[in-house]
Amino acid sequence: MSKWTLGALSAALIALATAFVFTGGFANPANAQTITVYKTPWCGCCTAWIKHLQRDGLEVRVIEREDLAPVREQLGVPLKLSSCHTALIDGYAIEGHVPAAEIRKLLEARPQAIGLSVPGMPMGSPGMETPNAPHAYDVILFDSEQQSVFASYVGRFPAEEASGQ
Repeated sequence: MSKWTLGALSAALIALATAFVFTGGFANPANAQTITVYKTPWCGCCTAWIKHLQRDGLEVRVIEREDLAPVREQLGVPLKLSSCHTALIDGYAIEGHVPAAEIRKLLEARPQAIGLSVPGMPMGSPGMETPNAPHAYDVILFDSEQQSVFASYVGRFPAEEASGQ
């Protein structure tokens, strides 16, 4: 190898090592988390929800499927909690228009659960924005045996914030 090539390689290695040191070595999992979203090719609200996740800083991998029922079944999402798209992040299933803030809370708390769901397609939820009055809805924490309310919203606002508006 020529001196120029060795010099360029050395400079690149020094730059990489410096970046590694100054960024703490690895990306912070809470900030650089990747979510895999399974959606049908024709769903516009799924695409809008994906944009919501990206604006929140999540890296999104999209897999389009004609039928999401097998994905939901494999991930353990009950039929009564289903919506129009299903996602997987760090071992948790995310069903429907779950706000990114609640996904982050789930990842921070790490409860024993299969995942979170916003059943149906409530107007005003992330990806379902509308000029009309938003619907109230719950974000459900679920496992194979039980379900509980993880958070409540009116449109894009947590219920306690929405009541003050």
